[in-house]
Amino acid sequence: MINRTTTYAETSRLILRSWKPEDLPLFVAMNRDAQVMKYFPASLTEEETEGFYNRIKEEFAKNAWGLYAVELKSTGQFIGYVGLHEIGFEAEFTPGVEIGWRLAADYHNQGYATEAAEEVLKLAKSCGIKSLYSFTATINTPSERVMQKIGMGKIGEFNHPKLSTDSPLCRHVLYQIAL
Repeated sequence: MINRTTTYAETSRLILRSWKPEDLPLFVAMNRDAQVMKYFPASLTEEETEGFYNRIKEEFAKNAWGLYAVELKSTGQFIGYVGLHEIGFEAEFTPGVEIGWRLAADYHNQGYATEAAEEVLKLAKSCGIKSLYSFTATINTPSERVMQKIGMGKIGEFNHPKLSTDSPLCRHVLYQIAL
């Protein structure tokens, strides 16, 4: 079987592409990194990351869009993902599609998430998606800044239904953008 990589979009520094099996060990390491997972309830085990990887691939098969693997053009290095995902819980704003990102710690604060997310907005529009949401814990100001930089507007806050109300991560900001 030939494993072909599909490139969905390019920026001046990044390639947004389909996932390759060789991304998985780097994805596992990224999801174990305490700095990367600072605003999540816990780091992911290897098995949890493998399950997530498989769900990403299934979402692409179902929708022809999903969480795109991001690599540096200059080196071909996998640095994380930026993309689209069906919101997996019930809330006032669901069902819906979210735009989200997760990059390896070495690639934080370099504008990569914003650069890739701007391209993902174009991809979403070309797929016929009319509106996107993004959300994160209120304490995750770096991620909230990305939402603002890509033109999303804050429409409220909510308690994430999958988190305990006593968790510092429970309260989330909610952003939306019409495409």
